[in-house]
Amino acid sequence: MKTLLEKIVRECSNEWKSGRVATYIPELGKGRADASGLSVYSLSSGPASAGDTGSPFTMQSVSKVASLALALETLGEEKVFSAVGMAALADPFNSIMRLESDAPHRPHNPLINSGAIAVLSLLPWTDGGEKFEAVRDMAARLMAKPGLEIDEAVYLSEKETGNRNRALAWFLKSVGNLEGDVEEILDVYFRQCSLLTDCTDLALLGATLAAGGRNPVTGEQVTSCGTARIVRTIMATCGMYDGSGEFAVSVGIPAKSGVGGGISAAVPGKMGIGAWGPALDKRGNSAAGLAMLKRLSEELGLRIY
Repeated sequence: MKTLLEKIVRECSNEWKSGRVATYIPELGKGRADASGLSVYSLSSGPASAGDTGSPFTMQSVSKVASLALALETLGEEKVFSAVGMAALADPFNSIMRLESDAPHRPHNPLINSGAIAVLSLLPWTDGGEKFEAVRDMAARLMAKPGLEIDEAVYLSEKETGNRNRALAWFLKSVGNLEGDVEEILDVYFRQCSLLTDCTDLALLGATLAAGGRNPVTGEQVTSCGTARIVRTIMATCGMYDGSGEFAVSVGIPAKSGVGGGISAAVPGKMGIGAWGPALDKRGNSAAGLAMLKRLSEELGLRIY
């Protein structure tokens, strides 16, 4: 497996040139555009990695998988999906247009920005610090990464420049679809996105979901099988933003991306995959990560549909 991963990383080493590092969050703009890494955690044979797999980066929207899993575990499917939909969206991940024009004014799914903010508002902790710690704990358990930290510089950069997310949150509040204090919920969101991870962590996150919610390293049943199935399904339909349909055709496995360049994928019953490359395509997905996942899926016959 390691030989295969090294081959894929090498052959996709120039894919970053088709993308650009995110600069709308200024701190992310300092990332090394040509970096790339690929990790696998096989449920039958364990871990393997190649490339820049130990380099830390922030989870960004991959963290939405953890907050969604937490909400489903604590509140149940009916409560969560009464507040957010399950539909894929052909608009950018931070779009406000469809949220405003469609009635009822409910986020289309929990993996776009407005949906993730709405999910955080539902969590049954009144204090923002407690909400964040609950999300961080869920992410840490999914990845077997105790002591999960945030990148303070990225957090502060996001908080200072996150006006589009403020607009989304205040709109949700204005139509009665956001519970609690807006600024406190946004602070949880910015902190969640700033959690530090690497390729190997994202592979284990995917492996835990692939194993029905059981972490293959710790043996802990982190979520129920039902929650893992729902999260994988939402990843499959909505996890790559407005590129989800194209990804389903070209790669064919559930995955969630983030503008930090990370992608976590789950192949049910087989493996989790973590890919990273900070240079993003026009939809906000890692250019190198997409290419590497496509090659890996083709080489191992991973597609599930």
